[in-house]
Amino acid sequence: MQSLEFYREEFTEYLGKKIVSKKPENLYDPVVYIMGLGGKRLRPILTLMAADLFGGDHKKAMDAAMAIEVFHNFSLVHDDIMDDAPLRRGQPTVHEKWNVNTGILSGDAMLISAYQCLEGYEGDTFKALLNLFSKTAIEVCEGQQYDIDFETRNDVAIGEYLKMIEYKTAVLIAAALKMGAIVASAPDEEQELIYEFGRNLGIAFQLQDDYLDAFGNPETFGKQVGGDIIENKKTFLYIEAYRHASEADRKTLVDLYALQPEDPTEKVQKAKAIFERSGAVNAIKRKIENYTEIAFESLAKIKADEENKKVFEDFGNNLMQRTF
Repeated sequence: MQSLEFYREEFTEYLGKKIVSKKPENLYDPVVYIMGLGGKRLRPILTLMAADLFGGDHKKAMDAAMAIEVFHNFSLVHDDIMDDAPLRRGQPTVHEKWNVNTGILSGDAMLISAYQCLEGYEGDTFKALLNLFSKTAIEVCEGQQYDIDFETRNDVAIGEYLKMIEYKTAVLIAAALKMGAIVASAPDEEQELIYEFGRNLGIAFQLQDDYLDAFGNPETFGKQVGGDIIENKKTFLYIEAYRHASEADRKTLVDLYALQPEDPTEKVQKAKAIFERSGAVNAIKRKIENYTEIAFESLAKIKADEENKKVFEDFGNNLMQRTF
């Protein structure tokens, strides 16, 4: 096993050689643009790491890692259109820099290209990769639809919300890991354990993101604190508070999420106070701890070199502490 930075550099170099513009430029330039905006490349790095963990060669997992990264960025292009988001990683989104039609078409091309990345694999490996990739792709779409549906509902159950973040966020992390294991020809039970490690860690990560959005330090979190409240997003904190708050606080919460004040400071403060009074803050902390523990239990069961597994343990701890 190598360091996280080693795998990042290896993948970034590979990506630079593979993602190049061609004709028609208006189809492929946006692809080069979004793929070049950076990001931590965590998902493809996990694919390479998993291949090495199970005794494979991470270089043979490069195309699988590329499939994951291209698909992830495709989903961002289309998500940005749906959200009418002006910025992605501090730069104009594809549909803002070009137009909506270009964003849709270039995104479609990226989805097809993601599948093409897998064409170099053969036999059972190709079949296993394709089955997992297709299953994951449709789950991500389902997760996005659940997220959209929840915007107009006040009766979302915690179980529904957890399923939504599992599909929208966690399954792609889990698939990235399992694809590396598949390339390395790891036994089926080991593939499932690394998948469960990623799935549960991904859920914990998204829940922590919900918590930090409201209560994080803006200097270390990297986003506007209270952004979900300002945008009236019904995260775990909102759902749990709505379920357990007093009648007066519940009415206040609903009223707050119907407002779009010019200065949202008071709105954010009031919502956070209700989150704390209702017990939602303690509930989300327990959930984060629970899913993290389950993830590490799956990792512990994997039959691999303990030093190599330590790299994944460190990755999980760093992810949950935002130290990347």
